[in-house]
Amino acid sequence: MERIIRIGTRGSELALWQANHLQQELTGLGIRSELVIIKTKGDQIQNMGFDKIEGKGFFTKELEEALLAGAVDLAVHSMKDLPTTSPAGLSIAGVSYREDPADWLLINPASFTSNTPLNLPEGAVVGTSSIRRKTQLHDLMPGLQTVDIRGNVPTRIQKLFSEGLDAIVLAAAGLSRLSIDLNHIQVIRFHPREFVPAPAQGVLAYQLRSDDTELRRALRPIHHPEVSACTNVERRILQLLEGGCQLPLGAFCQRDAAGNYHVFTAYAPDAQAPLRRFSHSSSTSQGLAETVVQKLLAR
Repeated sequence: MERIIRIGTRGSELALWQANHLQQELTGLGIRSELVIIKTKGDQIQNMGFDKIEGKGFFTKELEEALLAGAVDLAVHSMKDLPTTSPAGLSIAGVSYREDPADWLLINPASFTSNTPLNLPEGAVVGTSSIRRKTQLHDLMPGLQTVDIRGNVPTRIQKLFSEGLDAIVLAAAGLSRLSIDLNHIQVIRFHPREFVPAPAQGVLAYQLRSDDTELRRALRPIHHPEVSACTNVERRILQLLEGGCQLPLGAFCQRDAAGNYHVFTAYAPDAQAPLRRFSHSSSTSQGLAETVVQKLLAR
């Protein structure tokens, strides 16, 4: 390919890690590229939780607009931030490997308390801007309090101490990709089957203009269809529930060596409603999301 591919990305440390990862993959295919940093609504609004921001695509809309305008050729997204339906003229051409999809609870050592559900004191204050995480935390330890905490990964870890929080919740994928040193922090590594992550957590999505067939073909060697098979189920569940970042939904799908699918969900119709959990296994992904949603809504 003779073109120099312009990769649209947010400017945070983690977003740049993701863009550089994609750039290295392209280099391995003999494709030259450059990064174009774009600021999104989610980057600009730092004083409220995601459930309080109107609309969807807080971290993706401006990247998609740049694609449609021809300002960039390819956008790399954290797939969990990406709405389930691409705008007309855009499509997902590939997904990355899946990093650890779990959430981790990072506990301030001064607050560590043995023999409690989350090793936290009664009435502990936990920082997270995710309504999904808040709902599952309250289900595990009803007495704790949650507060919104925004910023990039290093900033949120700094706030764990500077704002006197007892703990924060972060995605394992970001911590691992940035090689964050956690030796000075107590960490509970939640299992994704129990503290259910966001749909497609830990996966990167590569988005381009639908009519760019040359670039679509070029991306095929770095696409991971086995990952896509599971994230398609997770994102279909999200789509059927008509949700986004404002919806308390965790959905995680695994495929075993025999090819069977295993889905784990945690869902509440709203932040005040009781949490509903449902797991289901199937030999096929056909109709799997529909079955899971039907059971969740029936509860």
